[in-house]
This record gives sequence, C-alpha cells and structure tokens, in this order.
Amino acid sequence: MELDEIFDSVKSRSLFKDKQVLQSNHSPDDIPHRNEQIKSVASILAPTLLGERTSNLFIYGKTGSGKTLSIQHVANELSKRSIENKILRIEYLNCKLKKVADTEYRILAELIKKLGGSVPATGLPTDQVYLRFLDILENSEEKLLILILDEIDQAVKKISDEFLYNLTRLNSELNNTQIIVVGISNDLRFLDMIDQRVRSSLSEEEIVFPPYNAVQLQDILRKRSNEAFKQNVVNEGVIAKCAAYAAREHGDARRALDLLRVAGELAERSSNNKIEVEHIDLANEKIEKDKILDVVETGTKQFQMILYSIIELVEKDKNNSVFTGDIFDFYEIICKKVNIDILTQRRVSDIIAELDMLGLINARVISKGRHGRMREIKLAIPEGIKEKAKLILEESLGL
Repeated sequence: MELDEIFDSVKSRSLFKDKQVLQSNHSPDDIPHRNEQIKSVASILAPTLLGERTSNLFIYGKTGSGKTLSIQHVANELSKRSIENKILRIEYLNCKLKKVADTEYRILAELIKKLGGSVPATGLPTDQVYLRFLDILENSEEKLLILILDEIDQAVKKISDEFLYNLTRLNSELNNTQIIVVGISNDLRFLDMIDQRVRSSLSEEEIVFPPYNAVQLQDILRKRSNEAFKQNVVNEGVIAKCAAYAAREHGDARRALDLLRVAGELAERSSNNKIEVEHIDLANEKIEKDKILDVVETGTKQFQMILYSIIELVEKDKNNSVFTGDIFDFYEIICKKVNIDILTQRRVSDIIAELDMLGLINARVISKGRHGRMREIKLAIPEGIKEKAKLILEESLGL
C-alpha cells in the first residue's frame, strides 16, 4: 500500500539528525557573536544575587538578533545561582501571545498563574486583579521578581503605556518583594513613543543588539547545521545562500535557521538525499507565504478590520485598487456591524501606512486635481493565499 511505503521510508530517507536544533525555541549552550551583550546584561542584573533591586532593563534589536536567547541564557544562570538562597525569582512572558497578553487583565492573570495563584479569566475589575498580584508578591519567599516581557512593544500597542506605568509603580506599594522589568523590543524607537511620565517612572538601562552580518550568520548556520543534519547532506553554497537571504532581512538569524530547516523538509519530501541551493529559494517562497498569514492572524482587531475592508473593496473594483476615503466608509459600516469602536480617519491612515510597510498593500499618493491628493491602495497579498487570509479575518472578526 502506498501509505505504508511513505510511513516506512520516512526514517531511512530522513536528512535530519536532530531537527530541534533549527527550531526558534532551541537554546544552544553557546551563543556566537553575542558575548559582549550577554556580559552587559549579566553585569546589570548581577546585584540581584545579593537581593539588590537594579534598574529596569530594556533590550532592543531587530527580529532574530539574539535578544531573547541571550536574556534567557543570563536568566538561567542567575536562577542556578539563586536556587539555594531563594532571593530571586524570574518569570518570562511573551506579550505577542493572543489570549495571554492582549489586555492588561490577561497579562496580570497570566503572571498570577505563573506565581502559583489564580483569577477568573474575566469578570474582576482590573484594580482587584492588581491587588491579587500584590498580595501574592508580598507573601512570596523571594525578595526580587525579574519580569521578562518579550515583545513589550506589542503589549503597549495593544493596551497602552499606562500598563507599564502601573507595573513599575507597584514597587512603592510593596514591602517584602520588588519587581525589576526586563523589556525586550524589536522596535528601536519604543521608549520614544511612550508618555514622558511613564518613561520617567521606568528609570531604565538600555542595551542594543546589532543585526548579524552575513559572515556571522554563516558561522551560526554551520554550527547548527552540523548538529541538525546527517553527514554530507548540505550541498556547497547552501549555507552562503541562506545567510545572504537572512542578511537582507536585517541579519535575522531566526529567519536563516527557518530557511535551512524548511529547505531540509522540502528536500526530504521530494526524496532528495541532499539539500541543494534551489531548495533555499523554495523554502523562502514558502516562509514568505506563512509570514503573511501570521501577520494577518496576530494583528489587532482594528488592523484586521481595515485589512478586511481593503480586501473586500479591491475584490469589487475592476481596477483592483481603492482610495483611502472608500476604505474609511466601508470600515465604518463593518465596525457598526460587529460593534467595535470606530477610529478617527487619521488613526485609520496610520494603520494603512503600517499595512504598506508590512508589504500587505501598496499605497501611492496621487493627485485628484482640485480635490487634493489621495492614496491609491492596491492589495499586495499573493492571489494564492488571499482567500486563506480572508477566512482568517472573517473568523477572527466574527463576520
């Protein structure tokens, strides 16, 4: 039977020795080309081993620049050192996770859960949830809580910077435990965008992680490739091509590792016994499609509403383009239909600019004579995945 052949042959034709090594959640023992940054983070947080509260710390860098990996490495070492004296507790939360970190209530509920407490999924006033959080901290054995908030810019975008202010102000109400916030952001301008009052409450240190260059990416890929694949599986030029693609994406090591893993999977599926350079091109195409759908799925409700409005209008227009005024009118109708607050035209315009920056649409300013200038919008989502993107939006928005 054909299926038996497929299932029986999977082990013998596998190109991988340990695929996990190429996954983004893999924690290697050695983190190449990040020694300086790791030492800086460790120096700032080292006094916590003596029970001293340090400054809050903000880490910046593009996606795939080793921020999370480096912080978790330092956090693991600190945890090992503090296990006996129970001075320190470290908790990690990814603020990009839907239904975990998309409201202030949910973030607090998740932190309370991590600390061994519980609150209902909804229903309590937020100030009561804060009181529950304070109570758990006051009764904690540890003197310090290091709170690592990954993709903190996403939380502030979804909730507001008031959440950060409230979090840092808790220390003035705590007697037995103090909180240190370690924020990780892909947006280098993150702190410039928050309110000055919030900024002054943070009293933060900052470390910037530069992007990896092509040579560094090749070094990372070679090391992981040797652990991930069987011998002589990766053909000449594959590592260099992977690194070149990722270097174009702001030196994104995560992207480089994904490319190599997906290329291996594609080569395996087509019964090749080696990974060729063309498998990297095919992997890049597949990842681009998946990335678009991920952006569609994880966007805020307002982001999704505006994108849905554009898709609907473009489908109805014979020129496959639409103007900003039409988008706002259609968006208003949809908001009323699903009972969501209507943003101002200026805010809608900002989200359209964000969609353009993400490559989901192409926007160009054209002159309409005495009617002034307008932006003409065309959809840039490939035809092959447009329908899937639309289904994701309809499901998320309840349309």
